[in-house]
Amino acid sequence: MAFGIVWSPLLPPAALAAAAIAVVILSALLLVSRTRGAWWRIGAMALALLALANPVFTQEDRDPLRTVVAVVLDRSASQSLADRSRITDEAKAALERNFGRSTGFEVRYVDAGASDGQTDGTHLFEALRGVISDVPAERIGGAILVTDGQVHDVPAQAAAIGFQAPVHALITGRSTDRDRRVVLTQTPRFGLVGQAQTVGFRIEDNGTGGRAAEAAVTVKRDGELIERRTVVTGATTLIQVPVTHAGANIVEVEVDGLDGELTAINNRAVVIIEGIREKLRVLLVSGEPHAGERTWRNLLKSDAGVDLVHFTILRPPEKQDGTPINELSLIAFPTRELFQIKIREFDLIIFDRYAQQGVLPLIYFENIARYVRNGGALLVAAGPEHATSASINDTPLETILPAAPTGDVMERPYHARVSELGRRHPVTRALPGSAIEGEPQWSRWFRLIESREPAQGAATVMDGPDSRPLLVLQRQGEGRVALLLSDHIWLWARGYEGGGPHLELLRRLSHWLMKEPELEEESLRLAVRGRQLAVELQTMAEAPAEVTLTTPSGRSQVVAMQNAEPGLWRGQVDVTELGLWRAQAGTLTRLVNVGPPNPREFTDVTSTLRLLEPLVRATGGGLWRISEDGTLTVPRIVPTRSASSMRGDDWMGIRQRDASVVRGIGILPAFAGVLGLILLLGALTAVWAREGR
Repeated sequence: MAFGIVWSPLLPPAALAAAAIAVVILSALLLVSRTRGAWWRIGAMALALLALANPVFTQEDRDPLRTVVAVVLDRSASQSLADRSRITDEAKAALERNFGRSTGFEVRYVDAGASDGQTDGTHLFEALRGVISDVPAERIGGAILVTDGQVHDVPAQAAAIGFQAPVHALITGRSTDRDRRVVLTQTPRFGLVGQAQTVGFRIEDNGTGGRAAEAAVTVKRDGELIERRTVVTGATTLIQVPVTHAGANIVEVEVDGLDGELTAINNRAVVIIEGIREKLRVLLVSGEPHAGERTWRNLLKSDAGVDLVHFTILRPPEKQDGTPINELSLIAFPTRELFQIKIREFDLIIFDRYAQQGVLPLIYFENIARYVRNGGALLVAAGPEHATSASINDTPLETILPAAPTGDVMERPYHARVSELGRRHPVTRALPGSAIEGEPQWSRWFRLIESREPAQGAATVMDGPDSRPLLVLQRQGEGRVALLLSDHIWLWARGYEGGGPHLELLRRLSHWLMKEPELEEESLRLAVRGRQLAVELQTMAEAPAEVTLTTPSGRSQVVAMQNAEPGLWRGQVDVTELGLWRAQAGTLTRLVNVGPPNPREFTDVTSTLRLLEPLVRATGGGLWRISEDGTLTVPRIVPTRSASSMRGDDWMGIRQRDASVVRGIGILPAFAGVLGLILLLGALTAVWAREGR
């Protein structure tokens, strides 16, 4: 119950002020002139002025409100180490018992810091603001954090927390915690494919007194071992990492564990180097001029990322006029330089309707075969010459070509078709216009160079009439070979009968030959899409291998894969952790990083007071290690009204608030009704009686 008085003037403020001035002046004149009954007159005028001011007595019916206290429980990944999770649960139970002895507190508990796969680090103050967002600052008596001290959103100023009350911290973990971690010092973001980048790192041991020690370090790229060496902790180490392919090259630096350390998760750090290709160097050698000669040239010249070297042999095989080789064209054909000195500089060699004409000695064909086995790529687009004695199959290339010609050329209209195997191959799968049944939606071809049964290990991805091989692919050693047994792909390029997907087919074919990852027959791919991790398995097998996904914290799960297209299987899982995820399907391994390469949550996992101490002290709160010896010790709760410091060795203060809510208000105007009439008439009667004596 609360009483008060409020003013509700009957006149505007200016008029009421003028009346007050008039009363003062008249009162002064009455006193100066010593008029009889002056004081009675002054009292009557003052009472009238008070009536105009209209004082109102109020009576408020109030209910006290409980003081709100927020308790934030750290559920981050570092809190799962050692016995911290158990200590946190026990601390919550102890706080519930302590607050249960007082009736004036409303305690709000909130779990915070658990990874959602999106937020980097432990954000306790974000959770604190959320749990008290609907509470006025005048009702908040304080906040208690139960954490290991590794908090990454600590405000720089105490005013930023939004209330004036103590913030206390109950620290789990021990001051003797030990941990080893990898600290990256040099992390290149980009690198040219085929060159090396320098990665720098340092091994740090926390909780060992700063003593240097030796540690064994393993460096991997995309799961493949690059180097293993012994380093000294505290010293920076530089290593050279080759960038082997375009796209993300994931480099892992992993150190052997420290005896008695908290966790091995931060013993590994990740550097993602984006591989960038220089211009692809392609050598195109055209034989006898024909209608489709410019198809390859136009395709390759239209790609800004291709550096094309093109030579055309202008003399047909039947013309034997004794013209020297170096006079066959305006620009000399530097065969020795191309096929002996600089052959390894090319990413792809294409022979378009090329026949033996004595231009290239057999030793150069041997060089080409060796170039392929050592990782090069060769594409042969064959024409009628491939079925003659001038065929390049009658050279050392015979050992690497996937199919030998029979010597026959079929010339009749037919539709090129994607073979049964080709429907699962990434070069021809879902090729625009292809059809499983019926005629493909592209134009006909009119020539096919017949061949024998393809070699073992070769894949016929497109065929002609009666399932005759048309496009045959094969791996040879470290390299790849493609054989196209027709020279009529130019009909698609010219739009004959509607044309066909020549650009898409030749692009895929070239990229497969040059080992682009997306065109691999057996590949495992991971991609982060929002809050989900998409898993894609490309395989030529009828059924996929089991895909096992390992989270950054080491948990494993089998991914349910669904058949999306022939040879392509997809699945997805929810992202629950930041860091490096690993997928494995048979011999295939794939890595993908979710969020920043090295999450802050595991950068340092040792228990600490350092991060929270400035803010806690600024608010008058305290910090206590509650499990230093392995047993729980929680300070008692003490309600306080006001104090500069709200902590002690074994107690923590909570500011007791006096907030309340009004349930009802009683109003009594002093000069309303009979009471006001009696007061005014009484004053006039008193003045009249005094002057009438």
